[in-house]
Amino acid sequence: MWWVVLVGNPLTVATSIFTSAYAFKYSFYVIFQAIGVYFNLYYLIPKFLEKGKYVQYISLVITTIICTAILIVPGYYVSAWLSDKTFFELYQRDPSNYFYFFQINTLPSSAASMTLGMSVKLAKNWIQTKRREQELEKEKLETELKFLKYQFNPHFLFNSINSIFFLIHKNPDMASASLAKFSDLLRYQLYECNDSQIQLRKEIDYLENFIELEKLRQNNNIDVNVQIDQRYLDQLEIAPFILMTFVENAFKHVSKDSDKHNWITIKLKNSPEQLLFSVSNSVSGNKSTDVVSYGGIGLKNVKRRLDLIYPDQYELDIQSSTESFEVKFKLQLTESAFSKDVQKTRQLETEIINQEEFIIPIKN
Repeated sequence: MWWVVLVGNPLTVATSIFTSAYAFKYSFYVIFQAIGVYFNLYYLIPKFLEKGKYVQYISLVITTIICTAILIVPGYYVSAWLSDKTFFELYQRDPSNYFYFFQINTLPSSAASMTLGMSVKLAKNWIQTKRREQELEKEKLETELKFLKYQFNPHFLFNSINSIFFLIHKNPDMASASLAKFSDLLRYQLYECNDSQIQLRKEIDYLENFIELEKLRQNNNIDVNVQIDQRYLDQLEIAPFILMTFVENAFKHVSKDSDKHNWITIKLKNSPEQLLFSVSNSVSGNKSTDVVSYGGIGLKNVKRRLDLIYPDQYELDIQSSTESFEVKFKLQLTESAFSKDVQKTRQLETEIINQEEFIIPIKN
């Protein structure tokens, strides 16, 4: 291949290598340069270059190139000895001019072969290293997302169990209703939210069950206003427990003053590609700083998950005052695969119906 590049004619190169008097000379090039190249690739590079021993590596590579070039020169003499021509007739040089062949032919060729082989090897190693780094980064992100997700589950379960325990002593009937809601929440966590993206309808159903559970255990002086736009809930997908964390934070930090109006307002509006979610609640003056500082695990986790799952796809605005705390959340969503399948099915049914309209029954 090297000579084809230089000469430009593969047939001429093959003839000159395999059928001419220079065949043995070329075999010396191939054999000893291959030995030098593979010695560099599989011994010198792993043992010295990859371990940072650069001075030793450079010295040994130069020595290898020189030794390879020296060993190739005898090929000229072997070719002349086995042919019917004299050394001068083959090479137009005197046989005593050994250094000429070393300096002009074998040394540059050996250095070029060594450089080419080393370049291919280093490029291959670099590509493999980058691919491995990408796989490790992907595994790291997936592991971190799973950790953040399942760190939230025990946190919520602990709060829910405490709520039911509180209701058992306060009102057994309410505790029974809360336990039913809690079973639905637990079923959702165990069986329905194992995917990275779930149907928005399931997340909203889970959210509504949680709100009902919290309303049962909260004091009567807390007014909870929920406004959820029911459009496109079956068509969009969202990561599990994203919206849930904001609602849980509102119930956790809502004011419980007996002499004031305590309230929580939850609003959700959506379009085919975008979700707008806001949660606001009243706070006591001495607790407003605790809410802003994101004291709980949940809000810290949801911000980290949003950065990992929806980079540059969301907006999170937090506003706080001495009387209220509000979270405004905007998210770009994608259409669910289930919705796409439904649309394809409906389209196919429509096509079949349209075709059936042109079928004329034939009576015997």
